[in-house]
Amino acid sequence: MANLELDLFLCRTDNFGVLVHDPESGATASIDAPEEQPILGALKRRGWTLTHILTTHHHPDHVSANLALKEAFDATIIGPENEAGKIPGIDQTIGDGGHFDFAGHRVDVFETPGHTAGHICFHFPDDKLLFSADTLFALGCGRLFEGTPAQMWASLQKLMALPDDTTIYFGHEYTQSNARFALTVDPQNDALKERAAEIDALRAKDEPTAPTTLGLEKRTNPFLRPHDAAIRTHLGMESASDAEVFAEIRKRKDNF
Repeated sequence: MANLELDLFLCRTDNFGVLVHDPESGATASIDAPEEQPILGALKRRGWTLTHILTTHHHPDHVSANLALKEAFDATIIGPENEAGKIPGIDQTIGDGGHFDFAGHRVDVFETPGHTAGHICFHFPDDKLLFSADTLFALGCGRLFEGTPAQMWASLQKLMALPDDTTIYFGHEYTQSNARFALTVDPQNDALKERAAEIDALRAKDEPTAPTTLGLEKRTNPFLRPHDAAIRTHLGMESASDAEVFAEIRKRKDNF
């Protein structure tokens, strides 16, 4: 089985578009469909034909190009069963623990409520790839529009159980701002300080901060570190539960 090829590009203002291509079959999936023209441009540049759209959640900046791309390519749209009525053009629904085949590559689905009530993430276990959209960002997590802090913390724990060498593609270029916030709750973390400097250097050259890896996020992302003693001491929450510390970090980010 050939290795998957990936193409990352910006859509809209700060959305990441990602194409996943299997060179043997020619199958090509767009992870969400934030904007038609950048996706068409990437397909043309690579000489690929779109066959699938893998939709993570219903927000307009992730589904706005669904119908146009489906009409142009007759692409199959796979999306969350608990948001099926809100996903334009959806053909196949899938929920937590479900899986499907993409050109011989297994895809497992995690339901990760928090950002939206039915958000899902796509995991390609044999390829060590996770598409986390607006659940897990580099140095951040999604704002809780429809879920609770407890739900989001449970969702993140599902993703944290994956191997540390999992490569993660996320939904938005928020990383520089996330780094600035992370340093306010985890100021003694040397790995975080080093990473923040690297992110500043990347953005100064207008280079993307995606992808990341789960191992790196575990070391530097405060939303995955509510158990950390230094963060707890800094927040004055030494005896709180992990869920309570996570909720406090999320609240502070909302007001950052």
